Amino acid sequence: MRISQRAAAIHDSPTLALDSRVKALAAAGRDVLNMAVGQPDFLAPAVATAAARAKVDSGAVRYTPAAGLPSLRSVAAQALNAASGADFGPANITICHSGKHALSGALLALIEPGDEVLLPLPAWVSYVELVRLAGGVPIGVPPAAGTGARPDLAALAAAVTPRTRGILINSPNNPSGYLWPRAELQGICDLAGTEGLWLLSDEIYRRLVFPPGEFVSPLHVAEGDLRERILVVDGASKSFAMTGYRIGFVAGPEPLAAAVGRLHSQTTGSPNAISQAAFEAALTSELQGGPPELGESLAAYQARRDVLLAGLADLDLELVRPGGAFYAFPDVTRFCELGPDGTPDTGAFCSDLLEATGLALVPGDAFLCPGFVRLSYALPIERIEDAIGRLGRFLSERRLGAQA
Repeated sequence: MRISQRAAAIHDSPTLALDSRVKALAAAGRDVLNMAVGQPDFLAPAVATAAARAKVDSGAVRYTPAAGLPSLRSVAAQALNAASGADFGPANITICHSGKHALSGALLALIEPGDEVLLPLPAWVSYVELVRLAGGVPIGVPPAAGTGARPDLAALAAAVTPRTRGILINSPNNPSGYLWPRAELQGICDLAGTEGLWLLSDEIYRRLVFPPGEFVSPLHVAEGDLRERILVVDGASKSFAMTGYRIGFVAGPEPLAAAVGRLHSQTTGSPNAISQAAFEAALTSELQGGPPELGESLAAYQARRDVLLAGLADLDLELVRPGGAFYAFPDVTRFCELGPDGTPDTGAFCSDLLEATGLALVPGDAFLCPGFVRLSYALPIERIEDAIGRLGRFLSERRLGAQA
């Protein structure tokens, strides 16, 4: 049977593929420490699980409108307005099966074949494939020299061509945890406004910002008609630790939100009714100052980050300090051999690390930034300390091997 070019061109998610390898090693009896998958290790908020149970117990688990329950769309708009100062209503919101589903729907609604989309690097592994799936051309723009995280606004401006249609940004960033400051958001908005580009902001980690950091959305700084070209994606997976619920939304101008709803009505039908009830409860609680689990998990992530950063500093690994999310993205270039393309082969580095020590990290190549590796600190502090020990022993042996 012949597979379509569209399907054949899409690559598996490297993080999920790595997770499968980790699970296979663990099943074979290896002591594996997995820092590869960005999944919170906390429970979903109690209000969300209670709402999910109540929905099941009600028996009224039916199809909903393709764009989601009106009550959830209303609460999602209120939550986004409270966070960004926007003026969205329910018609500006389309509920989706996840943040990834929202991203894919938005890109399918925005991109014509051959359109170029700028991706400030490092960029989440799925951005490239989702742009390609929509018929677009992803253009990765390297970060400012030597940082592995900070966007290079001059390089982004230089990358604009007559085929450029939009920019996809993510703050706090996966894989680096970098939190874009207001000045950089203003710069990206100025560029999009001048060039007539749309701006898609993935804000899935916006609640996971460490004090005294400030989350800034393009909606905070955009002016004029650019506000009609801004889209925001959010979801329950990361901040609310609701990965398995698979629920999120896209927000933007009414025509765009409606277009995503039409696409999903024919491809996926309506979002999961149980997950919608749970997400609505979590967002309602947020508008009322909760849920308490969010503050507790944020404090835990900050403590974990600080332990990890101290350990990486002891190993003399450089990185930009994460301002949010639960990732660190250190530079391991000097411990890597060069690959066939002349860049540091962090894929081989991570493979050797996993086989030698049982520690699983994600190579920076997956985020189009070779020379770096991503560590997820969504795990207890004692496991983070164990990981630092394993990484330190591996680097020491690798350094000695390189000198020999």
